[in-house]
Amino acid sequence: MGERSKSHLLDLLLAALCLLGALRPNVCAAAAGDVTAGPIFACDVAANATLAGFPFCNASLSAHERVEDLLPRLTLKEKIGNLVNNATAVPRLGIPKYGWWSEALHGVSDVGPATFFSHLIPGATSFPQVILTAASFNASLFEAIGKVVSTEARAMHNLGHAGLTFWSPNINIFRDPRWGRGQETPGEDPFLASKYAAGYVKGLQETDDEDPEKLKVAACCKHYTAYDVDNWKGIQRYTFDAKVTKQDMDDTFQPPFKSCVIDGNVASVMCSYNQVNGKPTCADPDLLAGTIRGDWKLNGYIVSDCDSVSVLYYDQHYTKTPEEAAAISIKSGLDLNCGTFLKEHTLAAIKGGHLKEEDVDKAIRNNLAVLMRLRFFDGDPRKLPYGNLGRDDVCSAANQELAREAARQGIVLLKNDLERLPLDAAAVESLAVIGPNANVTVTMIGNYAGPPCKYTTPLQGLSANVKNTLYAPGCADVGCQGSSLQLAAATDAASKADATILVVGADQSIERESFDRVSLLLPGLQTELITEVAKVAKGPVVLVIMSGGPFDITFAKSNHNISAILWVGYPGEAGGAAIADVIFGFFNPSGRLPVTWYPESFADSVNMTDMRMRPDPSTGYPGRTYRFYTGETVYKFGDGLSYSNFTHHLISAPKLVTVPLDASHACHSQRCLSVPLADSGCSAGPLKFDLRLQVRNAGAARGSHTVFLFMTPPPVHGAPKKHLMGFEKVFVEPSGAAEVAFSVEVCRDMSLVDENGERKVALGAHVLHVGSLKHSVSLTI
Repeated sequence: MGERSKSHLLDLLLAALCLLGALRPNVCAAAAGDVTAGPIFACDVAANATLAGFPFCNASLSAHERVEDLLPRLTLKEKIGNLVNNATAVPRLGIPKYGWWSEALHGVSDVGPATFFSHLIPGATSFPQVILTAASFNASLFEAIGKVVSTEARAMHNLGHAGLTFWSPNINIFRDPRWGRGQETPGEDPFLASKYAAGYVKGLQETDDEDPEKLKVAACCKHYTAYDVDNWKGIQRYTFDAKVTKQDMDDTFQPPFKSCVIDGNVASVMCSYNQVNGKPTCADPDLLAGTIRGDWKLNGYIVSDCDSVSVLYYDQHYTKTPEEAAAISIKSGLDLNCGTFLKEHTLAAIKGGHLKEEDVDKAIRNNLAVLMRLRFFDGDPRKLPYGNLGRDDVCSAANQELAREAARQGIVLLKNDLERLPLDAAAVESLAVIGPNANVTVTMIGNYAGPPCKYTTPLQGLSANVKNTLYAPGCADVGCQGSSLQLAAATDAASKADATILVVGADQSIERESFDRVSLLLPGLQTELITEVAKVAKGPVVLVIMSGGPFDITFAKSNHNISAILWVGYPGEAGGAAIADVIFGFFNPSGRLPVTWYPESFADSVNMTDMRMRPDPSTGYPGRTYRFYTGETVYKFGDGLSYSNFTHHLISAPKLVTVPLDASHACHSQRCLSVPLADSGCSAGPLKFDLRLQVRNAGAARGSHTVFLFMTPPPVHGAPKKHLMGFEKVFVEPSGAAEVAFSVEVCRDMSLVDENGERKVALGAHVLHVGSLKHSVSLTI
């Protein structure tokens, strides 16, 4: 069937559904080509002048004042209707239905039902999957992407195509390399994940006037907490109980969420499906009301993962009745249910005495306040800030160029024997492009993505630089099973070409939500394909791994027939162009691995469900992530090469820092290994020092360089081998130099969590690392 015929049938289907009333009016307006299809909003005084007399429609009042005026006007049924993601309309008060569920993990997505695309808005800029953006280690890039995504989201809202509340980002720690959703996260390091969380959220939320009480769109940090098992060997996220120590909870799993709330001022946190130490996260008052809203002072709402309130009753059997499940969730601090469970059972919970209307009021206040901050109750958004945004602001040339730049910055060069890269496009007369991911489109954008503006596949990007390009997929798909191996055509192409690019790896059939891996080896016969092609290749062979999670590619690392290896994540809509930019030297690679690459023996011997971060020598348990893992690695966290050579030189840093203690403190009269933060003088003001470095580019290629500041603390309280304290990305010309300064706050950056979950300052020598440079700073009382 031709494209025109398929399009005509689609138009007829949409028209029929609209006539039947099966689709939203704004969807039908867009399908009909109505470019004036408008947004959903409350307080439309133009349509109903009486609304102007309601204080909740008065934009000059504070969000709190407006909510307190609106709440008593709602009936109990109307309140309950606003506890779920498809919020009930209140026509008598000029309040339409509102869909809370939109997604914007790495671009505006149509995964959430409140956002959709049409021929009016056929796509949005699709940035690299988060794991590759994190590999850039560029905090300003995290925020820049967020700003573009929120601009496109606001433009789509003005055209009736999107909501204003986006349930992104995913900031869970990528603890195990087999996790199918690791691709969505910023990696395994709590500091990196914290920086990503705060940066991306600020980009999404902050308004041009930087008023913290106003929101451009509302972000949501998820999935809270200790969530990183989806479906491994039949163990499901819906019933998994994560056994986590207080120490691991506070120094690994919680920091990104704390940073998201405190530093990012996020408008929402989503609780996860799993239990933590026997309690569903969406029904744990200590985690919700106690930590998020109490300790961290969340200014926003807490939402459940979709159907997780239903899950804690039907799957986890945590309560005896659905009414008890509704009550315990709301009383624990849950404000909004993605799903219908609270709409169905909250009234019965109140009538049964499990819940009070005041408990519902508390939740509704938080939800309504966020909508007030979003200007949802200010009338037509097209007459408000961001009201001028429209079709031209989605998929603009600048936005698409940022997607390409983000992919370039994240791509990691893992091997470059004899400096065979970059290739000289003028000298390469013929190029073989081989592999199941060599000409993919959808694979490049990973999951939680909407239709992109356009695609540039690896084959398209590479062939744009070398006209004589020979393409052979090698396998029918990434599964590369048995009869799908097409070896003859692949080896023939490689034997004739001046250079060979192999693009292999994974896609969503290998790793995704609800599907964890059991092996770290490349799928199917990919290893055979790579080895045989490399054996007969006429010129240099470049192996490109497209994936979210890591693989054991030891065979390729040690194979002298393979000149170079690149990891490109899922590089987004412009991935093919970015890959070509790096391979042909138009861009000097500067990405660094945000996760450890383990050998297959790790998957063979370590249960994915073992949540312990620290090793156990008595049982041979090796621990997890670069901070604690004691086993062999294929590649390490932070690994990555450049086409240049950067060196570090210490300019200044102290050798001794004194921690002030009260004169009566016991540590003055006895030897202490550490001091609790409460006793360390931090409450009187931050205890700081600066570390200044010079970075020199000793090579011939200009480019960016990521400067990592790691610390190895004294060996107390099960301290990590080392942990990341800071990173900066600097651009340096050949033979040039740049200065980098790290401001270190002792209590924030050099403290660690003890066995009881208490944060302490360890006394003694702390070794700071920048590349091969080491400097010892002693903390003393």
